[in-house]
Amino acid sequence: MSLSETAPSLAVVGVTGAVGQEFLSSYVVEELTPESFRGVDIALFSAGGSISKEFGPVAVECGSVVVDNSSAFRMDENVPLVIPEVNPEAMAGVKLGKGGLIANPNCSTIICLMAATPLHRRAKMTKLLKGLPLSDLAKVLRMVVSTYQAASGAGAAAMEELEQQTREVLEGKQPTCKIFSQQYAFNLFSHNAPVLSNGYNEEEMKLVKETRKIWNDMNVKVTATCIRVPVMRAHAESINLQFETPLDEDTARDILRSAPGVVVIDDRNANRFPTPLEVSNKDDVAVGRIRRDVSQDENYGLDIFVCGDQIRKGAALNAVQIAEMLL
Repeated sequence: MSLSETAPSLAVVGVTGAVGQEFLSSYVVEELTPESFRGVDIALFSAGGSISKEFGPVAVECGSVVVDNSSAFRMDENVPLVIPEVNPEAMAGVKLGKGGLIANPNCSTIICLMAATPLHRRAKMTKLLKGLPLSDLAKVLRMVVSTYQAASGAGAAAMEELEQQTREVLEGKQPTCKIFSQQYAFNLFSHNAPVLSNGYNEEEMKLVKETRKIWNDMNVKVTATCIRVPVMRAHAESINLQFETPLDEDTARDILRSAPGVVVIDDRNANRFPTPLEVSNKDDVAVGRIRRDVSQDENYGLDIFVCGDQIRKGAALNAVQIAEMLL
């Protein structure tokens, strides 16, 4: 169905992968060719960077708006990198029927910024309403992130390998290691992305660079350590924030409770906080362990703990929300 009909047509590239399966549950899968995009208004790509680089421009040339889940175009200055709850204005120039590219951020970046951005933005707005000059606006000066990333981030085959290894280890067998070079079940290790010359791996640098682009702030200091943990499909992240001006934990908790796409789970008495299991197959990102950073003076720092479904908000849901904004 084309744009001239009652609703826009949609193409999904990479439907056999973990994220693609979340897009669709039971549709006929066709072989991908350059002709696949004729009459298609929106194309959701989740088939890896090489496919995106090859077919993304083809789809745009056919007039499709491509929402790409790979890293192929994320740092292209001409391609908006969008989280709908965070920076929808970035895609204002993309219109149906005219073709275009929109990049879906990396899963760890999306889950992190769903929680960090409301604190960053609300603190700034509070100062603005008090009539303070822009130079006095509160904002995040520095963010330290440690991620605990699920198997789903490495694809459907990695999820299957984690299940297989778990059975093998429990049966006393040698675990099969095809996707990862070492045992994954009952273990954790540094993220399997290639390590760069600066000692960071690619996953960590994605979080650094994408945060700066999405926040439109090349000066914000971001550092990350990314770890792969034997969890099926939801990431967890420990986030430390340093603000330009104070933001107390009670205000932060209220801000997060009203943030779209965020649910607060922060019961100290019951020792109940977000878990990957609790957010699996859920749309919202859960935030808890909201507390003042005692290593910083007054209320200049906060610690929070965040969990989000990597396949949903970390990938498929975010892409679908972008597509919905085009309608």
